[in-house]
Amino acid sequence: ARWAGGGKVSGQKPVLRVAAAWLVHAYTALGLPIDFYSVRALFVLHDLRLFLALNVLAVFVDATDGTLARAVDVKRYAPSFDGAQLDNIVDFLTFTFLPACAIPASDILPNNVPMQNLCAVLTLFASGYQFCQKSAKTVESFVGFPSYWNIVLWYMAVLRPAEHIVVAVYVILSVLSFVPLHYIYPSKTRKLAFITVPLGVLWSLCMIAPLLEWGSERSVRLVRYSLVYPVYYTAASIYLNVRGEI
Repeated sequence: ARWAGGGKVSGQKPVLRVAAAWLVHAYTALGLPIDFYSVRALFVLHDLRLFLALNVLAVFVDATDGTLARAVDVKRYAPSFDGAQLDNIVDFLTFTFLPACAIPASDILPNNVPMQNLCAVLTLFASGYQFCQKSAKTVESFVGFPSYWNIVLWYMAVLRPAEHIVVAVYVILSVLSFVPLHYIYPSKTRKLAFITVPLGVLWSLCMIAPLLEWGSERSVRLVRYSLVYPVYYTAASIYLNVRGEI
């Protein structure tokens, strides 16, 4: 085919736009090798800190690929490829499957194999239900606990609460996955965004602290302070549900 003006191939879509669309899909797919190296970090290197760092990297890719996909209009310029399906596969690995695998490997329930298995299986079943629900998301919200299992693991691994608290958290959040309460979608819910977004940024900085000073009292203290955000997130979600604004 001959090149036409404006970087197009005669009778076809703009080559650069098509290339950009496929590059965004490749960017989304980066979550897969990142998750693979997370497995190595956890089960070969026995390095929980590296596992959590790689999980943060995978979450960053997940948080940014949607914006890029919309910017280059992947549905128009790469219509044969289902980027949403790829994104769901990566999300299930990053937010659910690997955090479930990390429960026995992270010693949050040391020497308690039955409870390790219970929490992991509850995580997988609850998230499996969430990911397959057609109504799991609205334009501005998640419906049911939104499978933030990597964050749950993060808090358990850093704060090391008593075993009965760990089990209670996993059981309660698993049950909430089946309850059709609407939760704030941090990047899309417009109501209270002026609080949610800046508070979320501060929360992220607090959560990264353990990666810089693993095991230090200062980093643990910052993670304790960061619990303000999950409390706000839950309270704000309930408030918006009651008012019918989410």
